[in-house]
Parts: sequence; structure tokens; C-alpha cells
Amino acid sequence: MDNSSIENTVTKTSWSSLEKTAWIKLAVIAFFFCALFWNNITDTVSMWAHDDSWSHGFLIPLFSLYLLNRRKSDILSIEAKPSITGLAAMVLLILVYIFNIVQLRYAYGEPLTMLATMCAVALFMCGWKLMKYLWLPIAYLFFSIPVPTRLYREITTPLRYIAAQFATAFLNIIPGINATSRGVVIDVLYKGVPIESALDVAEACSGMRLLMAFLALGVAMAYLHERPMWQKITLLLCTIPIAVVCNIVRVTVTACIHIFIGSQYATGIYHDTLGLLMLPLAFGLYWGLSWFMEQLFVTEGEEQKAAEVKERKVVRRSRQ
Repeated sequence: MDNSSIENTVTKTSWSSLEKTAWIKLAVIAFFFCALFWNNITDTVSMWAHDDSWSHGFLIPLFSLYLLNRRKSDILSIEAKPSITGLAAMVLLILVYIFNIVQLRYAYGEPLTMLATMCAVALFMCGWKLMKYLWLPIAYLFFSIPVPTRLYREITTPLRYIAAQFATAFLNIIPGINATSRGVVIDVLYKGVPIESALDVAEACSGMRLLMAFLALGVAMAYLHERPMWQKITLLLCTIPIAVVCNIVRVTVTACIHIFIGSQYATGIYHDTLGLLMLPLAFGLYWGLSWFMEQLFVTEGEEQKAAEVKERKVVRRSRQ
């Protein structure tokens, strides 16, 4: 391979191959974008830093960059062609954003409009051909946007109720325990003696944090895995019941710790550590389901490869 071929190969696989004018355009657009949405950006980052339910938000932009970098060879091989549709959408969304601030004042609409404007900017600068590689890294940022408090409570209340109901059923299986649930509160009698304080499935135990984090990871894993689309959709949908099951396990184990070991070991750092341990459990269930689907449903291409490997082994043995 001559030097020119090597240079062309590097050009197609390195971000440094972008012209300086492209970097300047990107920097200018990024400056004005951050200036317009600065309050929303700082509020979102502050929520990540101070609310444990959204602490995973710091990882979402990094993974979006990873998704972008993973397709850099495809992105760099296509010439950017600005789209007038993207320009029109960008102007319209900025007007909607300003109208929302002045008139509607719907707080959750601001970060959503910011995300939509980012898509419009990408379409305006890069064109439709590049958008097929850019839309997912941008849309993936949705998982980093905190849900409004009212909507968050409407979602977490049923999750808390489900966790309390199932935890009560599992506790009643244990000899010596008689548990009853009142909404999201579990009353426990251990050997006929009531536990001093009832077990309250608080918002922190709703599983919302695990659900959002695992749903984001499920989308990423479904995208990265090479498998039929229907399997990707199935695995993605299964992230929700898996997260719910893991949260039921967390609430049940927390209740057992509260009853048999002590209430001081069911709160604080112990409670948070147990929550973190649910993520590996969720991963294990997800990969187990993924493995099961791979073993149960074998594509024609995989069958052909397996047959070829088997045939090679037979030929080698015959030669020996």
C-alpha cells in the first residue's frame, strides 16, 4: 500500500481529518446554542449532581459521544450538505422555545425543545444522509433530562405500590413473619411482636432510578448488538419488567434487613449500596434473556456457519 492510500485511509477514520472550517462552524454553533439554552443546561446538570435519581445523567452524554465515535468512519465518508428543512425547523423551534418561556411557561417543554433544536441544527449543518448516523446519539440524550416532579410522582406511586405488594407476599412466606400492606406502607409482625416502625416504600425505593438507567442501557445494548430487529425490540421492552423485578428484590431484602438485622442497616449508605447492587442483577437477567433468545432462535446464517465449522472438523479428523 502506497503513502497516498494510507493517508486516505486515515482521512476516513479520524476526526482530525475534518477541515478547520468545519471545526470553526461547529464551535460557533455550539457557542450560540449554549448561550440560548444556558439556563436549561445548568439546571439539568445541577439536577444530576443533587438528585440521586438522575445521577446517571452524567454518563448519558459520554455514551452519546461513544455512539457517535463508533460510526465515525461512516460519518466522515459522507459529505455534509446543509438542509433548508433543518434551518426552517431550527428557526421554528427557537420561536417555540421563546414563546414557551414568555407565554406557556411549561418547564418540561424547555429541555425537550432544546433537544429538538439540537436535532434541527444537526440536520441544517449536515443534511439528511448524515442524520441517519446522528439522530440516535442526539435522541439518546433524552434519558438525561429529568422528569417534572408531578409526572415523576405519578410514575413512581404505582411502582412503589407494586413493590410493596410483592414484598409483602414474599415476607409472608418466611416463617414467623406476618406482613400486611397499606398502600406503600408495610406493617410487620415478627413472632407475634409488631416491628416498631412500619416499612415505608419511599420514592427512593420506587425503582425509578434503576428503571431510567437500565432503560437507557437497554436502548444502547439493543443498538450495539447484531441481531434481528424483533429481538432488539423484545429485549428493549423487557428492560421495564426486569427493572421492576430488581426493585421488588431490593425492597424485600431491605425489609428483611430491617427485621432481622436492624433498621440502621436498612438506611443511609447501606440502602444506597443495596440499590447499586441491583444494577448487576438487572444486567445478569438481561444477558440471561439475551443468551436464551440466541439459543432458541438461530438464524439461517448462523446455522450455515455452524455447519461449515462442523464440516471442517470432520475433514481434519479424516486427514488425521
